Amino acid sequence: MGNEPLIDEALKSELSALYQAEDRHYHSLAHIEAMLALAADYRDLLHDPEAVEAAIWFHDAVYDSRAKDNEAKSAALAEKKLAGRLDTERLGRIAAMINATANHQLPPLDDEKAARDAALFLDMDLAILGADPDAFDAYEKAVRREYGWVEEPMWRAGRAAVLKSFLARPHIFHTDSFRRRFEAQARENLARSLQELQGQA
Repeated sequence: MGNEPLIDEALKSELSALYQAEDRHYHSLAHIEAMLALAADYRDLLHDPEAVEAAIWFHDAVYDSRAKDNEAKSAALAEKKLAGRLDTERLGRIAAMINATANHQLPPLDDEKAARDAALFLDMDLAILGADPDAFDAYEKAVRREYGWVEEPMWRAGRAAVLKSFLARPHIFHTDSFRRRFEAQARENLARSLQELQGQA
């Protein structure tokens, strides 16, 4: 298993190519880089920063806006590509984190440290919701472009349902650190976006 990094340069190149596909307007390399920057910011809170970094690199590796199983396929790709580089328990944690991005609920991890890492990882993925209004609006436009094939009334209804489900949660973010930094702004952004979606016919 050696000391080589989980995500070596060859794997970074391979994954970067996937994230640079033309149909990716938000789920792109910029999203991965933003999450890696957050992982660096919060590295002191992470129990297994390398596993979190691997989950970040793989979590949107498979992305088709028409499919419902992107997360499962991304987790399977991580298991395939990382096999032999780490023990099965650690690989299982990475896959659990990736799968959890399907609904952004905490995955069922027995280990308290692994559960905390998963919470931070999920919060990093959603940090864009608490970005400043201009960055959030750019994110909403980029996601809309990824779903360009969905007709406007269907898009509005579907997106409004997603935003409502986040607003209905007691907390959007799982960790205190992210709640303090992003929760209030995220609620403002989501409420504003919801109003816009519902305000136009």
